[in-house]
Amino acid sequence: MKLLALSDLHLGFPDNRAALENLPAYPEDWLILAGDVCETQKTLKYAFESLTPKFRQLIWVPGNHELWTLPRHEETLRGEYKYRSLIDLCRQFKVITPEDPYPNWTCEDKSYILAPLFLLYDYSFRPDEIPEGEAIEWAMSEGILCTDESLLHPDPYPSRQAWCESRCNYTFRRLEQAASASPESSFILINHFPLRRDLALTPRVPRFSIWCGTRKTEHWHTHFNVSAVVSGHLHIRRTAYRDGVRFEEVSLGYPHQWKSKNWSPTQFVKQIIPEESSD
Repeated sequence: MKLLALSDLHLGFPDNRAALENLPAYPEDWLILAGDVCETQKTLKYAFESLTPKFRQLIWVPGNHELWTLPRHEETLRGEYKYRSLIDLCRQFKVITPEDPYPNWTCEDKSYILAPLFLLYDYSFRPDEIPEGEAIEWAMSEGILCTDESLLHPDPYPSRQAWCESRCNYTFRRLEQAASASPESSFILINHFPLRRDLALTPRVPRFSIWCGTRKTEHWHTHFNVSAVVSGHLHIRRTAYRDGVRFEEVSLGYPHQWKSKNWSPTQFVKQIIPEESSD
Protein backbone atom coordinates (compact mmCIF):
# COMPACT_ATOMS: atom_id res chain seq x y z
CA MET A 1 0.00 0.00 0.00
CA LYS A 2 1.34 3.39 -1.02
CA LEU A 3 0.53 6.99 -0.17
CA LEU A 4 0.30 9.03 -3.38
CA ALA A 5 -0.31 12.74 -3.91
CA LEU A 6 -1.53 15.15 -6.56
CA SER A 7 -2.64 18.77 -6.47
CA ASP A 8 -3.77 21.58 -8.75
CA LEU A 9 -5.84 19.44 -11.10
CA HIS A 10 -7.72 22.56 -12.28
CA LEU A 11 -10.59 20.60 -13.76
CA GLY A 12 -12.08 23.66 -15.40
CA PHE A 13 -9.77 22.83 -18.31
CA PRO A 14 -11.01 20.06 -20.67
CA ASP A 15 -7.48 18.65 -21.06
CA ASN A 16 -7.18 18.29 -17.29
CA ARG A 17 -10.55 16.56 -17.06
CA ALA A 18 -9.39 14.12 -19.73
CA ALA A 19 -6.19 13.55 -17.76
CA LEU A 20 -8.23 12.77 -14.66
CA GLU A 21 -10.37 10.27 -16.53
CA ASN A 22 -7.26 8.59 -17.97
CA LEU A 23 -5.62 8.24 -14.57
CA PRO A 24 -5.16 4.50 -13.93
CA ALA A 25 -6.63 2.76 -10.89
CA TYR A 26 -4.53 2.24 -7.76
CA PRO A 27 -7.00 0.13 -5.76
CA GLU A 28 -4.65 -0.58 -2.84
CA ASP A 29 -3.30 2.96 -2.47
CA TRP A 30 -4.35 6.22 -0.82
CA LEU A 31 -4.41 9.49 -2.76
CA ILE A 32 -3.86 12.97 -1.36
CA LEU A 33 -5.61 15.77 -3.25
CA ALA A 34 -3.69 18.83 -2.08
CA GLY A 35 -6.08 21.52 -3.27
CA ASP A 36 -7.06 23.48 -6.37
CA VAL A 37 -8.97 20.56 -7.80
CA CYS A 38 -11.55 23.00 -9.17
CA GLU A 39 -13.67 26.05 -8.35
CA THR A 40 -17.18 24.66 -7.83
CA GLN A 41 -18.87 22.08 -5.68
CA LYS A 42 -20.37 20.46 -8.78
CA THR A 43 -16.92 19.85 -10.28
CA LEU A 44 -15.48 18.64 -6.98
CA LYS A 45 -18.30 16.10 -6.85
CA TYR A 46 -17.33 14.96 -10.36
CA ALA A 47 -13.71 14.58 -9.20
CA PHE A 48 -14.73 12.42 -6.26
CA GLU A 49 -17.02 10.33 -8.46
CA SER A 50 -14.08 9.74 -10.81
CA LEU A 51 -11.41 9.07 -8.19
CA THR A 52 -13.07 7.20 -5.31
CA PRO A 53 -13.44 3.99 -7.40
CA LYS A 54 -9.73 4.14 -8.33
CA PHE A 55 -8.21 4.45 -4.85
CA ARG A 56 -8.68 2.84 -1.47
CA GLN A 57 -8.98 6.24 0.24
CA LEU A 58 -8.91 9.93 -0.72
CA ILE A 59 -7.60 12.77 1.46
CA TRP A 60 -8.53 16.33 0.45
CA VAL A 61 -7.46 19.79 1.56
CA PRO A 62 -8.82 22.98 0.02
CA GLY A 63 -6.83 25.24 -2.23
CA ASN A 64 -7.67 28.86 -2.84
CA HIS A 65 -9.60 27.97 -6.02
CA GLU A 66 -12.06 25.75 -4.13
CA LEU A 67 -12.83 28.71 -1.88
CA TRP A 68 -13.65 31.11 -4.72
CA THR A 69 -17.18 32.41 -5.11
CA LEU A 70 -17.64 32.92 -8.82
CA PRO A 71 -19.78 35.85 -10.00
CA ARG A 72 -23.01 35.07 -11.82
CA HIS A 73 -22.88 31.45 -10.66
CA GLU A 74 -25.45 29.29 -8.91
CA GLU A 75 -23.10 28.75 -5.95
CA THR A 76 -23.23 31.84 -3.75
CA LEU A 77 -21.71 30.62 -0.46
CA ARG A 78 -18.65 32.59 0.64
CA GLY A 79 -15.66 31.99 2.87
CA GLU A 80 -16.06 29.64 5.80
CA TYR A 81 -19.58 28.82 4.68
CA LYS A 82 -18.38 27.54 1.32
CA TYR A 83 -15.59 25.60 2.99
CA ARG A 84 -18.08 23.87 5.30
CA SER A 85 -20.29 22.96 2.34
CA LEU A 86 -17.28 21.28 0.70
CA ILE A 87 -16.60 19.36 3.91
CA ASP A 88 -20.18 18.09 3.77
CA LEU A 89 -19.61 16.96 0.19
CA CYS A 90 -16.41 15.15 1.17
CA ARG A 91 -18.27 13.23 3.85
CA GLN A 92 -20.76 11.97 1.28
CA PHE A 93 -17.81 10.23 -0.42
CA LYS A 94 -15.97 9.34 2.82
CA VAL A 95 -13.07 11.59 1.83
CA ILE A 96 -10.81 12.55 4.75
CA THR A 97 -10.62 16.33 5.35
CA PRO A 98 -8.91 18.81 7.71
CA GLU A 99 -11.99 18.56 9.95
CA ASP A 100 -11.71 14.80 10.50
CA PRO A 101 -9.57 12.80 12.95
CA TYR A 102 -6.05 12.38 11.62
CA PRO A 103 -5.68 8.78 10.43
CA ASN A 104 -2.80 6.62 11.59
CA TRP A 105 -1.06 4.89 8.70
CA THR A 106 1.57 2.15 8.82
CA CYS A 107 4.05 1.29 6.10
CA GLU A 108 7.14 -0.91 6.35
CA ASP A 109 6.76 -1.07 10.14
CA LYS A 110 6.81 2.71 10.42
CA SER A 111 3.86 4.59 11.91
CA TYR A 112 2.64 7.87 10.46
CA ILE A 113 -0.05 10.39 11.30
CA LEU A 114 -1.58 11.78 8.11
CA ALA A 115 -2.55 15.37 8.88
CA PRO A 116 -4.58 17.25 6.25
CA LEU A 117 -4.42 20.98 7.01
CA PHE A 118 -6.26 24.12 5.95
CA LEU A 119 -4.16 27.19 6.81
CA LEU A 120 -4.51 29.91 4.14
CA TYR A 121 -2.05 32.85 3.92
CA ASP A 122 -1.58 36.24 5.57
CA TYR A 123 0.73 38.19 3.20
CA SER A 124 3.72 37.52 5.50
CA PHE A 125 5.76 35.85 2.72
CA ARG A 126 7.15 39.28 1.84
CA PRO A 127 10.45 41.08 2.47
CA ASP A 128 10.92 42.23 6.06
CA GLU A 129 11.04 45.87 5.02
CA ILE A 130 7.57 45.78 3.41
CA PRO A 131 4.78 46.49 5.94
CA GLU A 132 1.77 44.18 5.80
CA GLY A 133 -0.48 47.04 4.74
CA GLU A 134 1.71 47.68 1.69
CA ALA A 135 2.15 44.05 0.60
CA ILE A 136 -0.51 44.06 -2.11
CA GLU A 137 0.69 47.42 -3.46
CA TRP A 138 4.24 45.98 -3.50
CA ALA A 139 3.07 43.04 -5.63
CA MET A 140 0.94 45.23 -7.89
CA SER A 141 3.92 47.47 -8.62
CA GLU A 142 5.16 44.59 -10.80
CA GLY A 143 1.72 43.90 -12.28
CA ILE A 144 0.85 41.00 -9.97
CA LEU A 145 -2.56 40.70 -8.34
CA CYS A 146 -4.00 37.36 -7.25
CA THR A 147 -7.58 36.63 -8.32
CA ASP A 148 -8.27 35.76 -4.67
CA GLU A 149 -8.54 39.47 -4.00
CA SER A 150 -11.88 39.53 -5.79
CA LEU A 151 -13.13 35.94 -5.45
CA LEU A 152 -11.88 34.51 -2.12
CA HIS A 153 -13.98 36.05 0.63
CA PRO A 154 -13.14 35.55 4.33
CA ASP A 155 -16.73 35.62 5.68
CA PRO A 156 -17.45 35.69 8.59
CA TYR A 157 -13.89 36.76 9.42
CA PRO A 158 -12.94 40.40 8.88
CA SER A 159 -9.97 39.49 6.66
CA ARG A 160 -8.09 36.58 5.12
CA GLN A 161 -5.34 37.26 7.66
CA ALA A 162 -7.79 36.76 10.53
CA TRP A 163 -9.11 33.56 8.96
CA CYS A 164 -5.54 32.33 8.50
CA GLU A 165 -4.65 33.08 12.13
CA SER A 166 -7.71 31.23 13.38
CA ARG A 167 -6.90 28.20 11.21
CA CYS A 168 -3.25 28.16 12.30
CA ASN A 169 -4.13 28.33 16.01
CA TYR A 170 -6.79 25.62 15.67
CA THR A 171 -4.50 23.35 13.64
CA PHE A 172 -1.48 23.76 15.91
CA ARG A 173 -3.55 22.65 18.90
CA ARG A 174 -4.79 19.60 17.00
CA LEU A 175 -1.25 18.64 15.96
CA GLU A 176 -0.05 18.99 19.56
CA GLN A 177 -2.83 16.69 20.71
CA ALA A 178 -2.09 14.13 18.00
CA ALA A 179 1.63 14.18 18.80
CA SER A 180 0.91 13.58 22.49
CA ALA A 181 -1.46 10.71 21.71
CA SER A 182 1.01 8.95 19.35
CA PRO A 183 4.55 10.07 20.29
CA GLU A 184 6.09 7.15 18.37
CA SER A 185 4.54 8.28 15.07
CA SER A 186 5.80 10.89 12.63
CA PHE A 187 3.60 13.29 10.72
CA ILE A 188 2.90 13.65 7.04
CA LEU A 189 1.69 17.27 6.89
CA ILE A 190 -0.62 18.05 3.96
CA ASN A 191 -1.52 21.61 3.00
CA HIS A 192 -2.27 23.38 -0.25
CA PHE A 193 0.11 26.26 0.45
CA PRO A 194 3.83 25.71 1.20
CA LEU A 195 4.68 25.91 4.89
CA ARG A 196 7.94 27.80 4.42
CA ARG A 197 8.68 31.13 2.77
CA ASP A 198 11.95 29.87 1.26
CA LEU A 199 9.95 27.21 -0.61
CA ALA A 200 7.33 29.65 -1.94
CA LEU A 201 9.41 30.24 -5.03
CA THR A 202 7.74 31.36 -8.24
CA PRO A 203 10.65 32.65 -10.37
CA ARG A 204 8.50 34.18 -13.11
CA VAL A 205 6.30 36.10 -10.64
CA PRO A 206 8.33 36.31 -7.40
CA ARG A 207 6.00 38.82 -5.73
CA PHE A 208 3.15 36.32 -5.95
CA SER A 209 4.71 34.89 -2.76
CA ILE A 210 2.43 36.98 -0.52
CA TRP A 211 -0.49 34.73 -1.54
CA CYS A 212 1.50 31.54 -0.84
CA GLY A 213 1.44 30.95 2.91
CA THR A 214 2.24 32.25 6.37
CA ARG A 215 5.39 32.56 8.45
CA LYS A 216 3.45 31.07 11.36
CA THR A 217 4.15 27.60 9.95
CA GLU A 218 7.82 27.96 9.02
CA HIS A 219 9.09 25.85 11.94
CA TRP A 220 6.30 23.31 12.22
CA HIS A 221 8.44 20.70 10.46
CA THR A 222 10.97 20.84 13.33
CA HIS A 223 8.58 21.56 16.19
CA PHE A 224 6.77 18.31 15.38
CA ASN A 225 8.21 14.95 14.37
CA VAL A 226 7.65 15.26 10.61
CA SER A 227 8.70 12.85 7.89
CA ALA A 228 7.29 14.75 4.91
CA VAL A 229 5.31 17.86 3.99
CA VAL A 230 3.04 17.75 0.93
CA SER A 231 1.80 20.90 -0.79
CA GLY A 232 0.82 22.36 -4.15
CA HIS A 233 -0.19 25.85 -5.33
CA LEU A 234 3.06 26.80 -7.05
CA HIS A 235 2.69 24.63 -10.18
CA ILE A 236 6.38 23.76 -9.84
CA ARG A 237 6.80 20.09 -8.92
CA ARG A 238 9.91 19.47 -6.89
CA THR A 239 11.39 17.73 -3.89
CA ALA A 240 13.32 19.78 -1.34
CA TYR A 241 14.81 19.10 2.08
CA ARG A 242 14.93 21.37 5.09
CA ASP A 243 16.42 20.21 8.41
CA GLY A 244 16.29 16.64 7.13
CA VAL A 245 12.54 16.84 6.36
CA ARG A 246 11.28 16.16 2.85
CA PHE A 247 9.01 18.77 1.21
CA GLU A 248 7.06 17.64 -1.85
CA GLU A 249 5.32 20.04 -4.24
CA VAL A 250 2.91 17.83 -6.22
CA SER A 251 1.08 20.13 -8.66
CA LEU A 252 -0.24 19.06 -12.04
CA GLY A 253 -1.01 22.62 -13.12
CA TYR A 254 -2.55 24.16 -16.22
CA PRO A 255 -2.49 22.18 -19.50
CA HIS A 256 0.36 24.13 -21.06
CA GLN A 257 2.48 23.41 -17.98
CA TRP A 258 2.17 19.63 -17.86
CA LYS A 259 1.60 18.86 -21.55
CA SER A 260 4.90 20.51 -22.47
CA LYS A 261 6.61 17.83 -20.34
CA ASN A 262 4.90 14.97 -22.19
CA TRP A 263 3.76 13.41 -18.94
CA SER A 264 1.79 10.19 -19.05
CA PRO A 265 -1.10 9.72 -16.61
CA THR A 266 1.07 7.48 -14.42
CA GLN A 267 3.47 10.42 -13.93
CA PHE A 268 0.77 12.73 -12.56
CA VAL A 269 0.78 11.23 -9.08
CA LYS A 270 3.76 11.53 -6.73
CA GLN A 271 4.64 8.70 -4.38
CA ILE A 272 5.08 10.01 -0.84
CA ILE A 273 5.34 6.84 1.25
CA PRO A 274 7.37 4.70 0.82
CA GLU A 275 9.84 7.32 -0.34
CA GLU A 276 11.00 6.59 -3.86
CA SER A 277 14.68 5.87 -4.33
CA SER A 278 16.70 8.60 -6.04
CA ASP A 279 18.92 5.99 -7.68
